[in-house]
Amino acid sequence: MTALGQLDPIAVRRAVEAALAEDLGRAGDVTTAATIPADARARLVIAARQPGRLAGLPLAEAAFAALAPAIRFVAEKGDGDALAPGDVIARIEGPARPALSAERTALNFLGHLSGVATATASFADLIAHTRAKICCTRKTTPGLRVFEKYAVRCGGGANHRFGLDDAILIKDNHIAVAGSIAAALDGAKAYAGHLVKIEIEVDTLDQLDQVLAHGAADVVLLDNMGPDVLREAVARVAGRLVTEASGNVSLETVKAIAESGVDLISVGRITHSAPTLDLGLDVAVG
Repeated sequence: MTALGQLDPIAVRRAVEAALAEDLGRAGDVTTAATIPADARARLVIAARQPGRLAGLPLAEAAFAALAPAIRFVAEKGDGDALAPGDVIARIEGPARPALSAERTALNFLGHLSGVATATASFADLIAHTRAKICCTRKTTPGLRVFEKYAVRCGGGANHRFGLDDAILIKDNHIAVAGSIAAALDGAKAYAGHLVKIEIEVDTLDQLDQVLAHGAADVVLLDNMGPDVLREAVARVAGRLVTEASGNVSLETVKAIAESGVDLISVGRITHSAPTLDLGLDVAVG
């Protein structure tokens, strides 16, 4: 599995605080305040209700800790782990009021990010026999990109750039406005520092030949090409550039795309269309 890395604790705290503020509103959790004694304690369990891949534990734990540092959060699973229905993910014990108030925020993060990890794993598992890696795009939920990209890694995928400042990615509109592939690459080469990679999108083999002849690119994005054309493109590149396939990648097509020999396959739907994984929090019995 791809290394998960560590989520920035400052980013985690800010995201959790914003989510809790949105949920608690001006008056706080009036239901819990009205029905639960102030000194009540609770033992709760977060469990999977469907199979999938886990992601988002740091945010779930932070949601409880933000309302009551005294709450004990014990993870039974780790981010990146496979889940089966009924698997216990974490046990929570402590003051009942803040534990119940944090429940939805914790589950929202955990369910959404586990959904992203699960979607990623469904693609990655299909191409495990090839050299290709599934990678994400910038098609992410505003404000959640760093967490969704973390979830992609939990699902066995790889990250594309995090933002517009990560690398130069010349798309078809850039080429159209610049006037030509050569003009766009000339500008990129003159602008880029020695640590900045240059990627360029092509949608025909003729455009690929122009990129190869120019020599400035590090990565070529092969957009909306069928497996046979991708195979020819990989042969022409012959290892001189990193090759990335994109465009309408689905579970039905990803295997053939990977078997063409490309290095990366970018899939927007693993972040922008991933269903939430069904997880539940219940009072522990026994």
